[in-house]
Amino acid sequence: MNRTARLYALVEELRAAAPRPLTVAALATRFEVSTRTVQRDLEALMHTGVPVHSTPGRGGGWSIDPEMTLPPIHLTPDEASALTAALAAADATTPYAGAARTAAQKIVASMAGPASAVARELAARIVTLPAHGDLSIRTAVEQALANNTVLRLTYTDAAGHESTRVVEPAGLLTAGGRWYLIAWCRTRRAGRGFRLDRIAAAAPAGEQAEPRSLTDLLLGSAAAGAVQPTALASLTASP
Repeated sequence: MNRTARLYALVEELRAAAPRPLTVAALATRFEVSTRTVQRDLEALMHTGVPVHSTPGRGGGWSIDPEMTLPPIHLTPDEASALTAALAAADATTPYAGAARTAAQKIVASMAGPASAVARELAARIVTLPAHGDLSIRTAVEQALANNTVLRLTYTDAAGHESTRVVEPAGLLTAGGRWYLIAWCRTRRAGRGFRLDRIAAAAPAGEQAEPRSLTDLLLGSAAAGAVQPTALASLTASP
């Protein structure tokens, strides 16, 4: 059994036993590897976000929260390829790129069948020229959107002019491979789009933003016809 298969099998073994913990020795015997190998694998799972944890002492061991893990995912080869390509496009300037990587690790760990092999083969055939994005800027934008808070931006426009803006974020727009923060600009007293790779600095202003409609802010702009990406429709559909 290779390491990838063993990591997946470890998760399933812990899930089947949950909430009862399993010792490293028991897992080593089960998979016919050394206790050191199992310990290293379990720590790798924990570091990639899989909710495994150890309980010290007599009667302790490793366990997993089954409610926080995914059952085996049966994707088609085409679906696995689409997921791989989408993840490859998430570079340093893409919102939530860090979270996308950890989510991908969890999905891959639970992926079953030939789709897993197809995804891994395609991943080995994709390369990229790394983009240089400021993690602090991306994080500030993500947190402002999540918490509906005001942001103070240092922004350089298409003509190269730099200005300071205080904005109330409403959402994100993606177009032509670029990402834009759509917000109410208090400086211009109007809706504006700020290309993420032109934001030189971003910091919370320490106050809540007024609720803003993304659709309303786009009215009258070149992006007025923007629609929800088809791939996201199932996420916003009523349950």
